[in-house]
Amino acid sequence: MASTGHHDPEALDDETRWRSAGDRIQTLLDASAGSGTVVHERTQQLAAELTDLYGAALTRIVTITAESAPELVDRFAADELVASLMLVHGLHPHGRERRIEDALDSVRPYLGSHGGDVALLDVVDGADGPVVRLRFAGSCKSCPSSAVTLEFAVEDAVRAAAPEITAIEVVTAEAANSSGLISVDSLMSRVHTKGTHNGAWQPLPEIEDLHPGEVGGFLIAGVPILACRVGDELYAYHDRCGQCHDSMAGAALHRPMGAPVGQAVLRCPRCHAHFDVVHAGTGVNGTHLDPIPLLRRDGVLAVAVHAEATGVM
Repeated sequence: MASTGHHDPEALDDETRWRSAGDRIQTLLDASAGSGTVVHERTQQLAAELTDLYGAALTRIVTITAESAPELVDRFAADELVASLMLVHGLHPHGRERRIEDALDSVRPYLGSHGGDVALLDVVDGADGPVVRLRFAGSCKSCPSSAVTLEFAVEDAVRAAAPEITAIEVVTAEAANSSGLISVDSLMSRVHTKGTHNGAWQPLPEIEDLHPGEVGGFLIAGVPILACRVGDELYAYHDRCGQCHDSMAGAALHRPMGAPVGQAVLRCPRCHAHFDVVHAGTGVNGTHLDPIPLLRRDGVLAVAVHAEATGVM
């Protein structure tokens, strides 16, 4: 079972298609610049007129709905696509903190699957605008892949829910006692110093076809991924053994003798190293697998991949 990670826009389901609409619109606007200044300006003006038109219509819809069926406004806000348009036009019914808390709730299942959690400390006024302060707990504060996890899972969710924020600051449980802040840029420096950032969420609905105890390999945007299902939970890792650094293709799940139901280790078929897939891929002698964020976005399972996070090709 594998996926190339490349999709024909015409073949995408509605949720995936509309999620990427903003990028396609921006690409078209950028392309118009090659036709001269006048064409580019008129194209931008056309886009602005269309945005204002649907914004005015959306405003009327929300106003009428709030008067006749106010409970529906909350349902609109719970839909990610509709909520994003409401945010653009200042129509979202929930305040900033509520939106951020809801965003963190959406990523907690992933963080919890690796023994971690995140909490909103507060939102403060920074020099350039609102700054969100978060605290990580559990393995998230020490996991070797926490930088990628933060960038793709937590930061992505928070910025989508509250696009008006200008920065995110993270403080670990220990640092909370000494008020030591770690900026997002500092925390993710090992990711960004490797070159051009080329990570993105990629839809991977095929992963849901995995049966309990099954391990599958996928190729997403050129990145080999190993995924498995333990009970009802799905886990994804870069396809690279933490001990021999070779591909884990052919790996199988095993339940340690005497371990309770729900515990599972993934055994490398080459060096026979064992990794706890339920707890962030930890192994023996300090080895580990590299977890990949796996979240359901608008009903579609997606993984966050960063091509430079693994050397396996």
